Amino acid sequence: MKTSATRSIILRATLAIAFATLVVAGPLAAATPALDARHTVVPSALARAFVHLGDARIPSFSRQTKLACSACHYQFVQLTPFGRQFKLNGYTLTGLENIAARMPRDTSSVNLSLSPIPLVSAMAIASFTSVRRAAAGTQNEVATFPDQLSVFLGGAVTPKVGIFAQLTYASADAALGIDNVDIRFANRTTLAARDFVYGVTLHNNPTVQDVWNTVPAWSVPFVSSSIAPTPSASPLVDGVLGQQVLGLGAYSMWNDVLYTELSAYRSAPQGGAQPSDSSATDVLRNVSPYWRVALQRQFGGTYAMVGTYGLSGELYPTGISGPTDRYLDVAADAQLERPLASGGALLARGSVIRERQHLHASTLGEEPTAEHVENTLTTYRANGTYQLSTRYGFTLGWFGSTGTRDELRYAPESVSGSASGRPNSSGAFGEVDVNPWQNLRLGAQYVAYGKFNGGTRSYDGAGRQASSNDALYVFTWLVF
Repeated sequence: MKTSATRSIILRATLAIAFATLVVAGPLAAATPALDARHTVVPSALARAFVHLGDARIPSFSRQTKLACSACHYQFVQLTPFGRQFKLNGYTLTGLENIAARMPRDTSSVNLSLSPIPLVSAMAIASFTSVRRAAAGTQNEVATFPDQLSVFLGGAVTPKVGIFAQLTYASADAALGIDNVDIRFANRTTLAARDFVYGVTLHNNPTVQDVWNTVPAWSVPFVSSSIAPTPSASPLVDGVLGQQVLGLGAYSMWNDVLYTELSAYRSAPQGGAQPSDSSATDVLRNVSPYWRVALQRQFGGTYAMVGTYGLSGELYPTGISGPTDRYLDVAADAQLERPLASGGALLARGSVIRERQHLHASTLGEEPTAEHVENTLTTYRANGTYQLSTRYGFTLGWFGSTGTRDELRYAPESVSGSASGRPNSSGAFGEVDVNPWQNLRLGAQYVAYGKFNGGTRSYDGAGRQASSNDALYVFTWLVF
């Protein structure tokens, strides 16, 4: 895995994604659940078609719906069209006989509808990481158990309100904390004689509310090493605000074709002084708006989506007053899916995020952290997966970033720094997954870098090569 020939093969492995032009007409074929008299989503023909795939019900969503996890996932975490509908409809689909109560003098109104089982499930990941060249003074070939350990609350709270909430212990932090949270109200009606799903989402990580695997919160690879070095620069929308904000958004899906969303975020930091004071870092000034538009359509057996999303924010680098740094992220993304007769699928995804930075605050003071007021950063990802039934998966991907030269923002430092003052990085990865059961995954992932933090040789100014950060990551992922 560590020969130059192997690295060369991986680096040359790139994926060409065709961005299909969508014709916005007609519904997405048979993918929409209907409502029963209690306003609870019930399975459509598509949902019923998945029932024969087995009874490996995982975790709380599967127990609630009485459907195998393959109903919502090609393989977890990649959503099927039905899985996207389940999320858009507020996680409220149920196959259970709920505990119900009616108003005393109005028997037509239900004021209680509770699941008869707990909405609790769990996830555990154990892993092994081997970096091509360990950083000076550190151990290589690290086993981590648990790498991550999570408890989930997921399912219907009321007939129109559902929740996905995650509490995670991460070995890298040796701490237990709030992870992704998405609480939804969802309803449906008709608009222009077409099906119209609309809702409100309360969440804590920009893009966690999205239903496609092209956005940062759900992008491929779905799991990666927390030990191996990674490029230092990322856009604001790509995890910078994760679990440190509270977002409230309104969304809709019209005719199973047009998705729109508008959300706003306010800082809600975990830890530190409450309320935030002069010791705080990266606090939003006022609110940060986020938008999302996507078009999806079924072309025979092929599903396609093209979309755009963006986030604008002003941050105080330190404290809660004074000058701010402004960021504007605009992204384009696309996703293709082709189910196979064998029960597997061919999947392709791609995205580009362009960030404009106005670093007024960071260029001021006695110790500025940026050389230029106006900077840019562009990141890109493209990857494809061949899933052989629900058991085997093979993924190849390509990723990278480019940006403005700034010797203060990207300063030399061993391993994590940049001798050139640039954030430019590029690389490729390959992953093989085996799923003996639908809720158990054994995986091996290899990441190879052609460029890291602006350079190939001695990129950090301390003699480290980009290829020194190549890493093998082997993991066991259990959801139950």
